[in-house]
Amino acid sequence: MLKKTITMTALAVLTATATSSFAEEYTASEKARKLAQENLLIDTHIDVPYRIHNEWEDVTVATQGGDFDYPRAVEGGLNAPFMSIYIPAHYEQSGGSIQLANELIDGMEALVGRAPDKFAMAYTTDQVIKNTEKGLMSLALGMENGTPIEGDLDNLEHFYKRGIRYITLAHSQSNHISDSSYDIRRQWDGLSPFGKKLVKAMNEMGVMVDVSHISDDAFYQVIEISEAPVIASHSSLRQYTPGFERNMSDDMLKKLGENGGVIQINFGSSFVAKQANRYRDMLKKRIEAVKDQYGEDSEEAKQRIAEIEKNNPYPYATLDQVLDHIDHVKALIGVEHIGIGSDYDGVGDSLPVGLKDVSSYPNLVQGLLDRGYTDEEIKMILGGNLMRVWQQVEEYAK
Repeated sequence: MLKKTITMTALAVLTATATSSFAEEYTASEKARKLAQENLLIDTHIDVPYRIHNEWEDVTVATQGGDFDYPRAVEGGLNAPFMSIYIPAHYEQSGGSIQLANELIDGMEALVGRAPDKFAMAYTTDQVIKNTEKGLMSLALGMENGTPIEGDLDNLEHFYKRGIRYITLAHSQSNHISDSSYDIRRQWDGLSPFGKKLVKAMNEMGVMVDVSHISDDAFYQVIEISEAPVIASHSSLRQYTPGFERNMSDDMLKKLGENGGVIQINFGSSFVAKQANRYRDMLKKRIEAVKDQYGEDSEEAKQRIAEIEKNNPYPYATLDQVLDHIDHVKALIGVEHIGIGSDYDGVGDSLPVGLKDVSSYPNLVQGLLDRGYTDEEIKMILGGNLMRVWQQVEEYAK
């Protein structure tokens, strides 16, 4: 059973969403650790490439910062992280996205070159299995934001040859491929004409289509066009974050299930819990009200803002709330459509209590055991479901 050490420090949250909760630490049982260690564990979204591109750290050894390094990943049982080739949205206008994408891929190949006894690149499902049998951690690649395609299918082929095996069509702003869930400008009402061609080309090439980040209209168009199962590489459920279009609605989940795809659950607190999702907007409103009342640069305003920030710490989600998302997907469309897309190294200091870094996967397994999931269902969630989809995409391309 999942052991919880309760520290009697209530998390203060904003008055408008006032709840009280307890900070908890989770400890997994030996069975949970064995399930994580002895079965294929895939996480489809870890932002190491951009993290170490901005401020280099040697993640082949233990690091002081970040959510991923090799020792912690081994402790957690991680076999195959999809390293996110993240391209910030502004590159759509500024240019330079192809260069950045290639540099980030170079960084992952260099990581393997520095530690060939620890890491190996993985471009196919067979390579993931073979690397695991050799005791090597597979580095698979997914591109977060399709901007580097730059409207040219030759670039899709180039990045396929470089190892990209999924593409998140857009990021925080709409681009030449698709509207973004975060962008109120819906210039395409879903996918652009090129975006529709790109989805078909990705099917034919063997690149998984990632529906995370895109608008609802774009999602439904992808489902209509794609002949192969799709993935949501790092998304959670709108059921628990009302009005947050970045997450998936129940109707979208049903369509994903009909497509045979998988939703890889995002661990970030703002994706998981309503109070965390609304926290920054509500804090901003209170701070702006203080500035309006006392003057933006006044000492009174600064003092009151400091008090607001001190008295309203970030309301971290918990592992149990992440499990609620998994339970909901299982009840709605079945356990065969669930996986892990943590967003480690991509969501800053917003990870749930109990899932703070890549050493924490056994805690998730323990929570699933406590909720009655069978060993076989847990294996599916850890990696089996994603492998099925990836294999189906490979087969379709053949």
